[in-house]
Amino acid sequence: MIPGPRNLITDVAGLRVGNAQDVVLRSGVTVLTADRPLAASVHVMGGAPGTRETDLLAPDKLVGGVDALVLSGGSAFGLAACDGVMEALHAAGRGFAVGPARVPIVPGAIVFDLLNGGDKDWTANPYPALGRAAWTAAEPDFLTGSIGAGMGAMTGTLKGGLGSASAVLDSGVTVGALVVVNALGRATVGDGPQFWAAPWELGDEFGGLGLPRHFPAAVEPSPDKRLGEATTIAIVATDAALDKAGLQRMAIAAHDGLARALVPSHTPLDGDLVFAVSTGERPLPDPLVHPLADAFALGHAASCVLARAVARAIHAARPLTGDLQPCWQSRFG
Repeated sequence: MIPGPRNLITDVAGLRVGNAQDVVLRSGVTVLTADRPLAASVHVMGGAPGTRETDLLAPDKLVGGVDALVLSGGSAFGLAACDGVMEALHAAGRGFAVGPARVPIVPGAIVFDLLNGGDKDWTANPYPALGRAAWTAAEPDFLTGSIGAGMGAMTGTLKGGLGSASAVLDSGVTVGALVVVNALGRATVGDGPQFWAAPWELGDEFGGLGLPRHFPAAVEPSPDKRLGEATTIAIVATDAALDKAGLQRMAIAAHDGLARALVPSHTPLDGDLVFAVSTGERPLPDPLVHPLADAFALGHAASCVLARAVARAIHAARPLTGDLQPCWQSRFG
């Protein structure tokens, strides 16, 4: 597989991503959307998730598509970002039709960034406005690092952030990932600059450093965050025509990417979650022509792309006055 032209989730044609953030708040919102509803599913493996409207993404539930997905900071307060996105979609005439009424379908997930040094002493919840601004800003090209829902993200050792990556398979299918890394675990090996995701790096997209010659004698990270403070939330996407059941399997496989890139992952303190979406633009390849271009190949690609997106989030983070953690660029760049 090779990266798409942008090396972003928006290499899946038709997808757009928007970011909005508040530097004083040290938090923000990221929205993925498209011009028409996307088939979607989800899988949760962390012990402390914060979500909205994820039950309807199960394969046996009525609604077949979503109008947008929201990744937000703010812990449970951040779920209100979905309200702002719903308002913008409603104004645009979008939504699930029930007779003459339309109800925008906007699932979301949050990370905890309330103790990152930002001013959280608000009188009115800021996240609906941030959600609407992120949806309005959605474009195929977007920035990563300390932006959107990754604005105030942290990890076990270094600043977290927003990351993305993509891959084009031999069959022509495109797979992409978008992730907010706010993990309990570490993205780098020991005290050095190398990323756990190095075996899956394409080119030098996060430094090209490979793995260290010598690993620590034992990798036993301590929990540097408290209960509920950590979470990595992600979206994987493809243009392959997968239904909700196929997308759920893709989301499950994509969790391997988190485990490859973050040590530890899926802990009781994390709310690790992966959404999966499809534009449905490309029929599934004939397995007789492309024997690996099936759910197996898509799941493997999703896990590799997500691992890369995690490392790229840390690699792209930038310093900000008042940071509680160093960023990778300041320490190793």
